[in-house]
Amino acid sequence: MDNLQEIMASLKLDNHLSLKDIPDIDLYMDQVIQLFEKQFSDSKRNEEEKILTKTMINNYAKGKLFIPVKNKKYSREHLILISLIYHMKGALSIGDIKQLLERLNDKIAHEDFQADALYESFLALSEQNENRVLSNITDITDEVTNEVEKLADTDKDYLETLLLAVTFANISSFYRRAAEKLVDGMVAQNEKDD
Repeated sequence: MDNLQEIMASLKLDNHLSLKDIPDIDLYMDQVIQLFEKQFSDSKRNEEEKILTKTMINNYAKGKLFIPVKNKKYSREHLILISLIYHMKGALSIGDIKQLLERLNDKIAHEDFQADALYESFLALSEQNENRVLSNITDITDEVTNEVEKLADTDKDYLETLLLAVTFANISSFYRRAAEKLVDGMVAQNEKDD
C-alpha cells in the first residue's frame, strides 16, 4: 500500500490531554469543550465530527460517569475522567464505562485519591501502545500484501484495502471483547463481594 505512511501519520495516535494541558483552575463547561476540541481536533475523522458536546457532558453527569460537579465548574479530576471516557467510548458502552469508573469516582470523592498518578500511567501506557500499533500496522500490511498476491485478480489495490480494513476491524473487535470481558469479570466480582 503506497500511502501507508500517510495513513499512519494521520492517525494522530499521540494526541492526548496531558496533565500540563489541564489548567490549575476549575473550568466552565464551554471551556472544557474548547480545551478538548483544541487538543483532539487532529483526531477528528472530518470537520463535522464533535469531540465533546454539552449534551455528552450532561449525559456523562446524569449517568454518574464522573464525580458531581460543583458550582457548574469542572475540576482537574473531572477533566481526567472525561479524558478517560473519551478514550473508552469508541470501544465500550456507556454502561461498561460507568462500571469501570464507579470505584475510581468513589476513591476520588471519598479517599482523597490522586488521579494525576493514575492518568500519568495511562499516558505512559498509551505511548507504548502507539509504538506497538505502528509496528503492528506495518507487519499486518506486509501480511495482507502477501495474501493479495496469491489471489488471481487484477484489482489488487482494492482487495488490499478491503482486507486491511477488515483485518483492522477484526483486531479492534478482539480488543473490545477483551475489555468487555474485564468489565464483566469486575461486575461479577463486585456482585460476589456484596
